Amino acid sequence: MASSRLATTRAFLRAGLFVSVFSASATGVVMAQHHVPRLGISPLADVVAAMTLEEKVSLLVGMGMNLDLPILPPIDPADAAVPEKVPGAAGRTHAIPRLGIPSLTLADGPAGLRIAPVREGDESQTYFATAFPVATLMASSWDTAMVRMVGKAFGREVREYGVDILLAPGMNIHRNPLGGRNFEYYSEDPLLSGSMAAAFVAGVQSEGVGTAPKHFVANNQEFNRMRSNSLVSERALREIYLKGFEMVVRRSQPWAVMTAYNFINGTHAPESRDLLTGILRNEWGFTGFVVTDWFGGIDPVAMMKAGNDMLMPGFLAQTDAIVAAVAAGALSEAQLDANVTRVLKIVLQSPAFDDYPYSDRPDLEAHAALARRVAGEGMVLLENEGGALPLPATGTVALFGNAAYDPWVGGTGSGDVNEAYVVGVDQGLATLGLTIEPDLRDDYRAYIERAKAERPPSPIVFLPPPPIAEFEVSAERIATLAGSADVAVIVVGRNAGEFRDREEEADFLLTEGERSMIDAASTAFHAAGKRVVVVLNIAGVVEVASWRHQVDAILLAWQPGQEAGNAIADVVTGRVNPSGRLPMTFPMRYADVSSAANFPGDVLPGFENEQGSPLIGRPTEVRYEEGIFVGYRHHETFGVPAAYPFGYGLSYTTFTHGAPSLSAASLDGEIAVTVEVTNAGKVAGREVVQLYVRAPGETLEKPARELRAFAKTGMLRPGESERVTMVLTAADLASFDTARGAWVTEAGAYDVQIGASAHAIAGRARFDVPRELVVARVGNLLTPPVPIDEMGRR
Repeated sequence: MASSRLATTRAFLRAGLFVSVFSASATGVVMAQHHVPRLGISPLADVVAAMTLEEKVSLLVGMGMNLDLPILPPIDPADAAVPEKVPGAAGRTHAIPRLGIPSLTLADGPAGLRIAPVREGDESQTYFATAFPVATLMASSWDTAMVRMVGKAFGREVREYGVDILLAPGMNIHRNPLGGRNFEYYSEDPLLSGSMAAAFVAGVQSEGVGTAPKHFVANNQEFNRMRSNSLVSERALREIYLKGFEMVVRRSQPWAVMTAYNFINGTHAPESRDLLTGILRNEWGFTGFVVTDWFGGIDPVAMMKAGNDMLMPGFLAQTDAIVAAVAAGALSEAQLDANVTRVLKIVLQSPAFDDYPYSDRPDLEAHAALARRVAGEGMVLLENEGGALPLPATGTVALFGNAAYDPWVGGTGSGDVNEAYVVGVDQGLATLGLTIEPDLRDDYRAYIERAKAERPPSPIVFLPPPPIAEFEVSAERIATLAGSADVAVIVVGRNAGEFRDREEEADFLLTEGERSMIDAASTAFHAAGKRVVVVLNIAGVVEVASWRHQVDAILLAWQPGQEAGNAIADVVTGRVNPSGRLPMTFPMRYADVSSAANFPGDVLPGFENEQGSPLIGRPTEVRYEEGIFVGYRHHETFGVPAAYPFGYGLSYTTFTHGAPSLSAASLDGEIAVTVEVTNAGKVAGREVVQLYVRAPGETLEKPARELRAFAKTGMLRPGESERVTMVLTAADLASFDTARGAWVTEAGAYDVQIGASAHAIAGRARFDVPRELVVARVGNLLTPPVPIDEMGRR
């Protein structure tokens, strides 16, 4: 009945008709035809009041994904018949023409706008988007101004392709190096992650389009992601996993926030009123709307009540359930009105509402140049023995590794981009004047083309086909090349993406073939007095401690976008002095990771033999037993050595830091910390100044140090100095006291530590907090259903 009524209503709406209303008069019943209120002309409350129940629900439930896949729930055939405004976009909302409400278009885009490059019936143009460097690389720049510039470029592409909301940035914490979507996210540290995301969102939205930071919250693994329950203490949630989202909401007010697939302490994220109303709106002051991840959540009525306003991509069963719940009194229309109002407020800001004349022609050339620049700024020089880099401007390079000729520019799934081209490392080096050993190059190219043609297709939509095996180059051939080439450059490639996490074997660890190649190249080229350089073209952290001593230099290039080869060439030849710093820890071994023992989780008893869908999974529980001790907080507090610590990175020059000076000896509102940085080397470069604080830890257990501020200098010429000032407030220093449901800055002495990394502290200063400061009393929300102490331990 409800479905039939809704279909009739939708047909009526598409006709764009006016409403006939009856009014009584002294002479009888008179029919009068009136124009209904219109969005943007009439008060918003009047527009909502004029909407029928079915119209309200249609605004909140998307139009579905028009894909011929049997696993997807059915959508309204009438919706499927409506042509897509932007083919390849992830979702769209229903238009209500009679009320002046347009359809919004939402598209994926953590590393670049994801739309279809080819459109049926339009062979005159291809619709490419820029593949920018992945979020982890952008975080490695520690440069919020540059990330805001990237956001603006994203925003221009979103606007000019007719999209209203970009489903980005990804903001989940790098809890574990095997997380399948870590490349979409920024960091293991909430301050760095939140700062980058706030800059990105501000940049995108300055172009008049919206963002939807995701996945809210504690979605730190892909394993059984739709049926996984994250058991995590409230303190860890507040200080680690929610903090970055709080920063982006308070600083940049995104138009939307996307909820996660997982459960949080027993409640589905999109069905958690504590999360969406208690924290997001009431505590942080979020004014936009909340949208599900695609097909996220189970109970559409519970999602509406929780404050999850939009269900994406939407399907008929959700529509019918909400209409029936209102009719039965299980869902109040007042709640529905609140959901609708939040969506309409964003519609009013959208390009679709303004009928923006999008061009389908963003400036891809300018954006590619920006992508190249950002990639160079975010690459991290991990090793450089004897000044092995930069390479001379001329010479012959023996270039090894599939990824040298076919680089990984970004990850898979919704983080993929349809870019116009990809620059290989061979091409980038050759463009800058180096000679690539031709026979080796030709053999690699032929092998890659053949192996790709022979591999089986992907069994699941959004999953890429399996990677091809590494081309084998014999030790004898490598020895011959060492006689003719001037340097060996080995590119190690790794990809990752949606639906599955990485593995320790042959992923975090190098493969046997990669180790053999490094062994053979190091032996042969070093015997000839020549250098060996490794470039890591990777989506996530890999083990380096067991082999790094064999090579002369290691450049961490991450997944640098479509200009990959040019950007890598810029750094290895010295056109760009690397200034990237690690946004996460590289452990000595996987077992040293604080979450290694409980990642990615355990299938619940009784479901071990269930044939779970690879897209949905089986009921799983993951226990965040490390609490707040994620990444460097774990390594520095408990003395666990790291291969490369958080914040680490080398340069082609050297920097010195003066002693930090404080604006006051005790905290009264805020304290300014000033440091003078000097380029003491011979090459112009930029330095990242990292400010860590050690709190007293008398009332609450604290890490040995926590990043509380950072800044990046401008380009300093040799001998040039810059004074950097960073400000600390009580809120910056506060910890969450679960027993009191409050953010508290405890009294005592605070140690300010200026570092070149979380492990290398160059200068210290101290200040006092004379008395305990209760920064905010917020109460207890998202409480675990099982006894977990404040550090995450059962």
